[in-house]
Amino acid sequence: MTDAAPLTGVRVLDLSVMISGPLAGMILADQGADVIKVESPGLGDLMRLLGSSKGGVTGIYLNNNRGKRSLVLDLKQPAGVDVLKRLVADADVLIQNFRPGAMARLGLDYETLSALNPDLIYVSISGYGPDGPSSHRRVYDNVIQAASGFAAVQTDPASSKPTMFRMLVCDKITAYTAAQAITSALFARATGKARGQHIELAMLDAGIAFLWPDAAMDEVLLDEDAHRVPTIGSNYAATELADGYVSASAVSDAEFRGLCAALGHPEMGTDPRFATTADRMRHVGEMLTLFREYASVTPVATFLARAEEHDVPASAILGMKDLPDDPQVRHNAVFVEREHPQAGRTREPRPAARFSATPQRPGGFAPLYGEHSDAIVAELGLDPAALRAAGVIR
Repeated sequence: MTDAAPLTGVRVLDLSVMISGPLAGMILADQGADVIKVESPGLGDLMRLLGSSKGGVTGIYLNNNRGKRSLVLDLKQPAGVDVLKRLVADADVLIQNFRPGAMARLGLDYETLSALNPDLIYVSISGYGPDGPSSHRRVYDNVIQAASGFAAVQTDPASSKPTMFRMLVCDKITAYTAAQAITSALFARATGKARGQHIELAMLDAGIAFLWPDAAMDEVLLDEDAHRVPTIGSNYAATELADGYVSASAVSDAEFRGLCAALGHPEMGTDPRFATTADRMRHVGEMLTLFREYASVTPVATFLARAEEHDVPASAILGMKDLPDDPQVRHNAVFVEREHPQAGRTREPRPAARFSATPQRPGGFAPLYGEHSDAIVAELGLDPAALRAAGVIR
């Protein structure tokens, strides 16, 4: 076993903002990469300004940028472009998520930078892709939720109203897709299959690829005579009990009998109307009426204890404030608490995957704006004071 994390020795230039690129960079930083966050003078990454904050530091910025170093660099000045090109010469990965064409206008497109460093893995993240009828359009996560099918999948059966996920789901899916693609490209390079390469990733594509395996199970078989049933997730709903909500599933006949017992009515599990899946589908209205009646008088704690006794998959509905105190979450040591010099006490999830030989750990706190500018340019043999006086770095 080594103390080195999986990506120790890999250098990443993260020019991205918001979530889709920065979270990908943070994943690589947690895995040991040296990630330099390159921001523009002025506002920098808007995530520094949005949401709950203390001491000028926001929670969402901390959640997507830990383990990085910060360089504030004016890429509108030729000297700033020169600094970036010097960094590129020794970098393994560059991540950017500007609209198509923006990097080319700065003279920092893949073709230009790969000529400087043929081993560079250059990642371009965009909303709709590098070209096509929608490629020029500005997007945020909710727009891609609408365009990729997420909102439609969340349609409320009662009102037929599409519903948005109340989180940046498409941004995060894109970030994880980018991180996985980057490590694949690093492996291809390490094994001689390629040198550097350009990875183009659209949030639209990542979102559809994520939805399709289950949400589109009815759209895979194209022939008219295919036997069609509702998707698995279409039946997902929170179950209201006497004093709260739970989520439970009963797929097999045995699980159905266990669910009936958990609701305090084991006799329902042997009722001929509900003996098999086919029987239950024929009498689904009667079944749901009884379930609602029994659930309305069953306390959550009682239900969960019986569900565990009868091996029924079930959980209480936990809120964000409940998670840190959940016994299994505590056992898994999911959260790390530590003291930030400006933001005070913080709580963050550790990297989820546990490596037995090359452990990954939460990186240091997300960097302050320009915190490492002087040190980074000094590593290039440049004079930080002169560059700062010229406004090239901040």
